Amino acid sequence: MNVAVRILAFSRSGFSWFGGTARRCHVGALLGLLMVAASVNFARAQGAAPPDDPARPPGITQNPTRPSSWTDAEGRSYTRSGVGTWSNYDEAKANPFPLPDPLVLKNGQPVKDADTWWKQRRPELLEAFRSQMYGRIPENTPKITWETGTPDPSAAGGTAIKRTVVGHIDNARYPAASPSIQLTLFTPVGAKGPVPMMVIVIAGPGGYGAPRPGPVTPSPDPPPGSPLYQLLAIGWGYGTMEVGPIQNDYSGGLTSGIIGLMSGGKARNPDDWGALSAWAWGLSRAMDYFETDKSIDATRMGIEGHSRYGKAVLLAAALDPRWAIVFPSCSGEGGAKPSRRNWGETVDNVSSSHWFTPNFHQYAGHWDNLPVDSDELIALVAPHPVFLNGGTGDAWADPHGAFLAAVAAGPVYRLLGKKDLGSTVMPAPDTELTSGDIAFRYHAGGHTDVPDWPAFLQFAQRHLTSPK
Repeated sequence: MNVAVRILAFSRSGFSWFGGTARRCHVGALLGLLMVAASVNFARAQGAAPPDDPARPPGITQNPTRPSSWTDAEGRSYTRSGVGTWSNYDEAKANPFPLPDPLVLKNGQPVKDADTWWKQRRPELLEAFRSQMYGRIPENTPKITWETGTPDPSAAGGTAIKRTVVGHIDNARYPAASPSIQLTLFTPVGAKGPVPMMVIVIAGPGGYGAPRPGPVTPSPDPPPGSPLYQLLAIGWGYGTMEVGPIQNDYSGGLTSGIIGLMSGGKARNPDDWGALSAWAWGLSRAMDYFETDKSIDATRMGIEGHSRYGKAVLLAAALDPRWAIVFPSCSGEGGAKPSRRNWGETVDNVSSSHWFTPNFHQYAGHWDNLPVDSDELIALVAPHPVFLNGGTGDAWADPHGAFLAAVAAGPVYRLLGKKDLGSTVMPAPDTELTSGDIAFRYHAGGHTDVPDWPAFLQFAQRHLTSPK
């Protein structure tokens, strides 16, 4: 039976649809089926533009199968947000508000020393991000029991030992929700001791977010050429964490997963956590496990995520200083892109998303009222190294804006005795700036992390000495 279906696919703008057949579905696509009803609401929230909207940018063409999506002659994506604003790609209109200074206290006084940063300014910023943007992670989350599968020494052509690790989350307080933490780990065969590891956040096996050259495949293992083999070649480990078992990536899932477990299936309060915080929480619990695993050097652990998962890992690194390095790839609004910058994806596009706290919605159309911005989120990672990127064909994620935020975070790194980005000039395509503790690479191409992994690993090895 060849049943035609419409499967929800992950995209950098939120959600999109593609046609397919049931027997061609793989695990990553099946996860999307859970998101159907919520994505319809999301598309409505984006607002299918009336044909006579005078604010519509000239020269853009509507997608006939997705009324909320438009493109221009350069292939850039446009939407009309739920508050009626259109996407912008004009630099003359892109910066109506200045980025906030991360080294100025709420009372207007400057931060002149590291002690003031750690004791006053950093806590102020964390509180603002928690209450107004990402939501508060509950302090009384349940106990987790870890189960490790049988090691497979034949992985990656016999060069790696593969293990699955499951964190069983106690759901006694609300049995209707049954979240878990699903990890897949690869460590080099013949390692002489604990190894550094990069943990990549993905949707599911073979699903969105897994770094790979070429198209997505249903294979549960990364294909040749993926970062798995690059990491093994330098003696490091490769791991993945799946977001779905922790918290489903759709608004209807907020009464299930770890958020639903903590709320007892009830609707969220204004400052309750969203999915990005739930995934960041999952990463911290994974770190709890890594600290007990004798094959892994928990002091040299890094995290990487692409697109929406780039948002999650940047937040995770800001919240949990145990992560030694972070690579938030093409993370867009809610990640490294400045919220005050009117370019591509904006607050108006995502403020009502399940990714964020309900409080965030009040800033749609009022970006200048948001008390924090992405330069301050990057600064919260300090003094640990951070590697940012963007693509020439990925205007929606605003790589130039991410670069500007990286520059603006530099004073905090300098205050803490580290090096800033080292430049205030956007680099040329396929050029990296990696001399400091903040790094940036601008690749030729679209919404992908694959071209930037080699430069990231060179940067990472300089900061986290690779075992011999």
